[in-house]
Amino acid sequence: MNGVDRSIVYFKQSGIDNTDAVVDIVYNRLKEKDIKSVVAASSRGVTGLKFAKRMAQETNLVIVSSQPGFSAPGVWKFDLKILKEVESMGCKVVKQSHILSGLERSFSNKFSGASHTEALAESLRYLFGVGIKVAIECAIMAADSSAIPIDKTIAVGGTSTSKGGGADSAIVVWPSHCNNFFDFRVLEILAKPFRREAE
Repeated sequence: MNGVDRSIVYFKQSGIDNTDAVVDIVYNRLKEKDIKSVVAASSRGVTGLKFAKRMAQETNLVIVSSQPGFSAPGVWKFDLKILKEVESMGCKVVKQSHILSGLERSFSNKFSGASHTEALAESLRYLFGVGIKVAIECAIMAADSSAIPIDKTIAVGGTSTSKGGGADSAIVVWPSHCNNFFDFRVLEILAKPFRREAE
């Protein structure tokens, strides 16, 4: 066989219950020493703090939050106490418009229809699950914020459920900037839910 044999963890359900396992999976993959950055999605900071406590000293950890105004005008949901704590550990926190919705969503909300970007987001969501889509989006947001180099990176996303948000997906990627989206590569899948929450 001309290849590499790697394991993938498939969770039975999506959502917050998988967060601790994803932290372990990412930490173990970092031990191979070929990856210098981890990007973790965290709207309020709770998930990001879990990653920070485990690996902030060992990697360039970037926490990507929802942008201010995502839930209500002028409101940023990130916990400011957690912000201070993760920044004191050397972590970067990125807050900017979501790459796979952003401005185009306001047009589709106002005039109906769907944009190319929203079609791409829905395709990723349905083909691979919400967590993988979020991981890809957050890696691009981190690259566009100069928080990570264009180099092999672990990206982590999750699925919000009735229990709350958390991590349930982790991939190794070659990131890109938003204006070079088709240079983005998913190199490895480390973990994902086996089925989508709606199924």
